[in-house]
Amino acid sequence: MDVDLLQLEPRHLWKHFDALRRIPRCSGNEKAAGDYVIEQAKRLGYPYKRDEVGNIVVRKPASPGKENAEGVVLQSHLDMVCEKNSDVEFDFTKDAIQVRREGDWLYANGTTLGADNGIGVAACLAVMEDQSLVHGPVELLFTIDEETGLTGASRLQPDFVTGRKLLNLDSEEEGVFFIGCAGGADTTFTIPVKKEPVKEGRTLKVRISGLKGGHSGIDIDKNRGNAIKFLARMLWNAAEKMPLRLASIHGGNKRNAIPREIEAEVVVPEDQVDTFKSILDEVFSGLKQEYGSVEKEMTYEVKEADTPAKEAADVASTKKVIDVIYALPNGVLKMSADIPDLVETSMNLATIHSKNGEVELGISSRSSINAALEAARQQLRAMAELVGAQVEQPPGYPGWTPNLNSPILATVKTTYRELKGTDPEVKAIHAGLECGIIGEKFPGMDMISLGPQIEHPHSPDERVNIPSVKRFWDLLVATLKKLAE
Repeated sequence: MDVDLLQLEPRHLWKHFDALRRIPRCSGNEKAAGDYVIEQAKRLGYPYKRDEVGNIVVRKPASPGKENAEGVVLQSHLDMVCEKNSDVEFDFTKDAIQVRREGDWLYANGTTLGADNGIGVAACLAVMEDQSLVHGPVELLFTIDEETGLTGASRLQPDFVTGRKLLNLDSEEEGVFFIGCAGGADTTFTIPVKKEPVKEGRTLKVRISGLKGGHSGIDIDKNRGNAIKFLARMLWNAAEKMPLRLASIHGGNKRNAIPREIEAEVVVPEDQVDTFKSILDEVFSGLKQEYGSVEKEMTYEVKEADTPAKEAADVASTKKVIDVIYALPNGVLKMSADIPDLVETSMNLATIHSKNGEVELGISSRSSINAALEAARQQLRAMAELVGAQVEQPPGYPGWTPNLNSPILATVKTTYRELKGTDPEVKAIHAGLECGIIGEKFPGMDMISLGPQIEHPHSPDERVNIPSVKRFWDLLVATLKKLAE
């Protein structure tokens, strides 16, 4: 069902979201979105600042009579995860996100929607614009490149904002306030392979698709399949019975997304093609038994490659690559012993790509315990040494330690109770929020994260509950008023 976003409530919030969906803003390409923010600040006559990496702060003066209230920072990030289904023709560098409505839910057509964090950005812009609101001095902080490592927040300078109360508008569960998050870090494996000309055998293309994917933090405990791990299991079983040669392999797109699809070309001995297909059928049948209740749309196919491979990794290199991706840890490593239902430590085997005689793996590790995060990375380094792989581990980002005695938490809980008549949930999240970095950059910052109901972020199934956006807005407006008292 088509939808006119300009007719949704609150109209000024949806107006800005409608504008944002038309602006390319994949991580690393947020300049146009930042320009839009600055255009709005100029139109309204508010002072703004853009730092050298692209972070922006806009300062809106207090409403009349609230000039002496403590300043509040509203924070969101400009970038979005750009994922699409492989059968969708879409160019994230120029095409507008196409939206549709199903009941109370807003979706995109075969791509990520960008509600993460487009709704938060639109809410900040609506606060900037709405002159009817009651609030003290407000700083509207828009960061860049959150989704690929929170690099915008990590480059903030100590004088960029002055407020010491912060509302992060980047969480995705209505009625839940987040006061803590996991830290995270990436690892890259580069496995050298010995390539040789292909003189015999048949080149087959194996493709797995239809998995749910999702956010590698908040969805890591939902028993979703990992396409890379699935293919590794299938090929490992085949490699136990016959010599295989890997011609190419490509799967996953983003470090913070569970991989939904993978494709590989494999050279199989001519007289064992039927056996190869039979083994893959059998292993995939087992995967469906394990994951079928969650991954209802999972599918795989094996067919002749469009053109026979001219060269491929030798049998030993192929076996090494398959062994590594099959053996690598993936998923939940440990649940928290202190906070019910909270994942403490996890790992996501996110990407795999072959090129120039190498196979590169991208792995994302998360933990709310710094020592556990470092141990997970050490485990990866140990595995790299065993197989002779090069390993790169750039600095990660810190977690955010929960503070149940937070004054801003108390204020927002009281506001929620007055609006809803019930108490909200208070949680920590197994994902990276910029609050961890902001807390280090600005000592004494009192923070909470909130948002509307957004489901399946970082995948083409992403959706936002339309009525929850209005309720989120009402809570934000009421909170700003109460903080100005």
